[in-house]
Amino acid sequence: MHISVLSKEVLQGLSLSESDIVVDCTINGGGHSALISKQLGDQGILIGIDLDANALSVSRERLSAATCRVILKEGNYARLDEFLSEEHIEKADKYLFDLGLSSQQLDSSMRGFSFRFDEPLLMTFVPSPGSGDLTAREIVNDWEEESIADIIFGYGEERFARHIASKIVEARKKKTIETTGELVSIIKSATPHWYQHKRKHFATKTFQALRITVNNEMENVKEGVRKAIARTNEKGRVVVITFHSIEDRIVKNIFKEAAKDGEGVIITKKPIQPADSEIRENPRARSAKLRIFEKA
Repeated sequence: MHISVLSKEVLQGLSLSESDIVVDCTINGGGHSALISKQLGDQGILIGIDLDANALSVSRERLSAATCRVILKEGNYARLDEFLSEEHIEKADKYLFDLGLSSQQLDSSMRGFSFRFDEPLLMTFVPSPGSGDLTAREIVNDWEEESIADIIFGYGEERFARHIASKIVEARKKKTIETTGELVSIIKSATPHWYQHKRKHFATKTFQALRITVNNEMENVKEGVRKAIARTNEKGRVVVITFHSIEDRIVKNIFKEAAKDGEGVIITKKPIQPADSEIRENPRARSAKLRIFEKA
């Protein structure tokens, strides 16, 4: 079961009032939103956004007893301004972005997010990708070797990016790369023996880079967080949880720019990280960082 990270810190950071309009930009299975809904009264509004229709179904069931008004929107959080306008809401009071993958997406999506299962090489959050939707299969089979190496190094910070890209191109000349299992074998052939026995799995960084590229995650983070700040009421807050150093750097810089421009203040001079007790209970929380911005 997916365990929402930094739950206590999220609630403290949001500083909720009963009548708040709250936007959970990555509602997923509704873990954080279930806690948020308990602090909202019947005048409060909770808007949940997710690309994953299955996640929204889980959230709808989980929030069925909420006393606040619940609105669920299927789509990317980069479109949050559109979703607010559809509900005739100009600005919200609080925003939450939890940028981590859920356990369900990793373990049971059948979309190839995890190197632990042999699944179709998709890695897209789009439920039923069509011909115009980018997938990891297209990247590894059609992109130039240099481009593959660039994303694995840039988004995965993988030291063996060039070797991995070379082995991918070599392998696809023999047959199309179709599954995560095939890709893991290729990555293994491109990395030294000692690298394959480190605590972090040797395919982690490559899979991360492909997923980020397929879903245009970094640009969405920039767009979504900037739009949230622009459409936050006075003294409202934007809370962001990242799990990746590049994402965290993006959020940190957006908050700095907004503060410099007089839009508000950064509440967290340093990011809040999980306590050792939470990491022991939920190892996936270990890389989480939470940052808070308050609108002027």
